[in-house]
Amino acid sequence: MPLARRHFLLAALLPVFTVGATGVLAIATGEQTSAEATQDGNPATALPASVTAGSVVQVVAHPDDDLFFMNPDLSRTLAGATGTPGTPGTPGTTLTTVYLTSGEADGRNEARGGGAWDPEQPADRAHYAEARQNGIRAAYAQMATGDRTSVWKRTAIPTEGGGFAELDVLVARPEVNLVWLQLREARNPTADNPDSLRGLWHGKIPALGAQLSSGSPVKQPYAYTKDQVVRAIAGILARYRPTTIRMQDPSPGRYPETGKYTDHQDHMYGARFVQAATAAYADRITDRPRFTVQSYLGYHNGSLPHSLDPQTAETKIGFLKTYAWHDRENHCGSPSGCGDRKVAGSPTGRNWAQSLRYARGDNASWLTAGTPGRLWAFAALDGRMAVWTREGTPGRWTGPALLPGGGIDPGASTARFPDGRIAVLATRTTLHPDYRREVVYAVQTAPDGPFGPWQSLDTPETADDEGTSAISAPAGAASPDGRLTVYVRDSRRTLRAREQQPDGTFGPWQQLGGEDLQGDPATATDSAGRLHLYATTGKTVLGWIRPAPGAPLQGPFPTGLPTTTVPLTVAPEGAGIRLYFRRPDSGVVRTALVTAGNGGKPQASSVSEAGGRAGYGAVGVAGRTLSGRATTGTVSTTGLGGPPAWTESKMLYAGAPAGVLEQAGAATTAVLGLDAELHITTTTPGRPRPIWHRAVAPPQP
Repeated sequence: MPLARRHFLLAALLPVFTVGATGVLAIATGEQTSAEATQDGNPATALPASVTAGSVVQVVAHPDDDLFFMNPDLSRTLAGATGTPGTPGTPGTTLTTVYLTSGEADGRNEARGGGAWDPEQPADRAHYAEARQNGIRAAYAQMATGDRTSVWKRTAIPTEGGGFAELDVLVARPEVNLVWLQLREARNPTADNPDSLRGLWHGKIPALGAQLSSGSPVKQPYAYTKDQVVRAIAGILARYRPTTIRMQDPSPGRYPETGKYTDHQDHMYGARFVQAATAAYADRITDRPRFTVQSYLGYHNGSLPHSLDPQTAETKIGFLKTYAWHDRENHCGSPSGCGDRKVAGSPTGRNWAQSLRYARGDNASWLTAGTPGRLWAFAALDGRMAVWTREGTPGRWTGPALLPGGGIDPGASTARFPDGRIAVLATRTTLHPDYRREVVYAVQTAPDGPFGPWQSLDTPETADDEGTSAISAPAGAASPDGRLTVYVRDSRRTLRAREQQPDGTFGPWQQLGGEDLQGDPATATDSAGRLHLYATTGKTVLGWIRPAPGAPLQGPFPTGLPTTTVPLTVAPEGAGIRLYFRRPDSGVVRTALVTAGNGGKPQASSVSEAGGRAGYGAVGVAGRTLSGRATTGTVSTTGLGGPPAWTESKMLYAGAPAGVLEQAGAATTAVLGLDAELHITTTTPGRPRPIWHRAVAPPQP
């Protein structure tokens, strides 16, 4: 085994699990315990130390989508998974992956450029589907146990859709499950083939049949209607009671030049079936844990800079080689073959394996300060907006309270009005009668008061024939006279804005230019009252500046900043705005101060390393305290200009971290754990050591 790979596996297995006197399984973090916090006299920290606990359910279209697009999140979760799947209250993390289709393609198991594994065997979709299953089982066994030949128990189970699924349980790690619905795939990334998930979604066929693998314990053929697919997925969710649901991107958009989808149609429409199933599960099952949803970017990763450091990418590619049966050793004993030889010719895919990106929920503006001493946090739970608040310093947190109305997508952001009221902004997906996404916001009726109803700003997408709805999460800013402006990236990757008028109504969506915009726009206001907005492209960062309240937003202007991995965080700093981003092929956090130069154009300082080393995803900022994913995937902290290494918590989480620098100098950082609970840490100049704990104490039994 290469040295870099051994190092990665050791790092991935770093979390150490210990059982205390109460029998609760907790991660040994080396951080302050609840008793130590109580001795400090801070009631806000007199809570149990954060633990990794919950149920993760991943749903993908094809075998290998999880390996290409959800790893290393997948391997990090497997490294820390313990417990018994489907058992309420069991501590630890369980992981289940659901495959919607068999991925049978043309039935030829061969590497690119030719070289079938068995040239005497003709094309056979049942055997190729089985080979892909064998490859997936080997890759998961390797990630979970270090032994790709670790034994699986394979059984057939009925589904709530009226058909059957194959259930594979890893005998050595029974908390790791694979579920195969084995539906027919589209057999083409973009062609309008009616016999597909896309055709079923749009009613072009009454039902979609199964493509059973040759070795499956499921022997009886079946077909699902659109409603039955939804019910089958919802039933699997009910079986495993997830606290985190991972899915592919339901609205990847199209390439402006060609009009083709930027992702495989099965990825896109499979994700829409998952959206429908999560909504049905949330409505039908009331006695369940709350859940959050994380969606992952697919093929579009191949056109963007690498987001993973070389060591992490190497290990990820190693798992893909196991899946691809790269060594051709007959370790599975199956006549169908031991992996997917189509991937063997290019285990990085089309430049996919070197990155992981979230399609939504990767911005760091969901935690904000209200009136003095009050903090507010927002996240989508159960398809609704959850609200937590802390009153006073240090104070105690309460929540989550769920705002009325469903369909809320991951990726909340906030805007603060001059009187202290808070607005929460999001996008909302409507599934019926047509699939569409719109921008919505809700505002407090008074400072620290309740939130009013959701108000819709519709969408800048006016010609959306199949509802691609590929708009970003919104960013918002309130003017000194209390008017809200909302900014989004549209599906053509340009910036759009809708501004509130003096009478409270909103004007039309404006075109603000830019091209090749990626991710979510980010806003902040400097000490002179100038509004700054920044957005990344595939090569640099573009900026817009409003020089004075009431003046039009000017831009886009080039900043001269280098290529980033896309997620961008901004924070006011004196007469300018400090930007935080990650370096491609490295993950190191970088920063630059941008001020309004001659003519109001952004002028960026030289780029410097901010502290921390490797990792991926957005960076949270609270004064000089930075937070983000370290290379092990855990939420970690460092100081601006601090040591290269992160201070790790050993806690995995969903979405992005967020931070607030409070008036007294305290830095509060928050994440949403895989348990769908809000976890926080507050550091002060005299006590910089991070202490992660649940914001709200769990209910007493």
